[in-house]
Amino acid sequence: MLYRHEIIPSLRTARKGQWNGDERKMDIKCIALDLDRTTLNAQGKLSKANEEAIRKAVAKGIHVCIASGRAFDTLPQDVVSIPGIEYAITSNGAAVYRIQDKQCLRSYVLTEQSVKKILELTKDFPVTYEGFIRGTAYAAKEYIEDPVKFGATEHAVAYVQSTRHLQDDIVSFLKQHDDELDSMDIVVKDEAQKQKVIEVLKAEVEDIYITSSISQLVEISYKDAGKRSGVKFITEYLGLNPKQVAAFGDADNDIDTILAVLKPYIVE
Repeated sequence: MLYRHEIIPSLRTARKGQWNGDERKMDIKCIALDLDRTTLNAQGKLSKANEEAIRKAVAKGIHVCIASGRAFDTLPQDVVSIPGIEYAITSNGAAVYRIQDKQCLRSYVLTEQSVKKILELTKDFPVTYEGFIRGTAYAAKEYIEDPVKFGATEHAVAYVQSTRHLQDDIVSFLKQHDDELDSMDIVVKDEAQKQKVIEVLKAEVEDIYITSSISQLVEISYKDAGKRSGVKFITEYLGLNPKQVAAFGDADNDIDTILAVLKPYIVE
């Protein structure tokens, strides 16, 4: 499991130059973009400056793909509607989509045994859950009604409430669909609780990938997922050399991708 906090300079200013022409010098052919707090600002919005930077990259013939912990159906329209953003690595690499026709090009699902074990191991923690099936997000009624109670920021409330499908009994729902889950989240209330949950899962469940993009989430997918896996798939799908790929990210779930590409850009 990769789990580490990294914070760095900005979407338009990176370790080696800016998005104003250095891509050509670096022979970059593909850019993988994290969304929240990287491509999107703290309010979850795409700034005009970042939109302009993306459009310039596309105009230069660079493939631009999303690399996000979000499920496909929760991706922001102001990003996916930009002409030239072709692919989306979603649910932390569990599913890779071609955006234009919403075709899933590759996917992993959690094993039934893992889902059962995760729910059993965490049943006594004061947590709730989210589940993601074929790009759609499901969450508990109590979380959707009051995300802030579970550690979400005020800015995240509208996002959670507009993208999650309500389930009165999320545990029963996850058990009923334990062979279909792209990924699942455990929603915790503080960092100490998150660390305890992660320690338990690391010790007891072998075939999972664990990461976290924000403080209140433990994000779980199949062991072969991860954004790095998704970027590797897109690189091979496009017939590119890994040295031709750049990645932008800001959180723990970006670390494996950041470490894997020749041109990493860590955003603050």
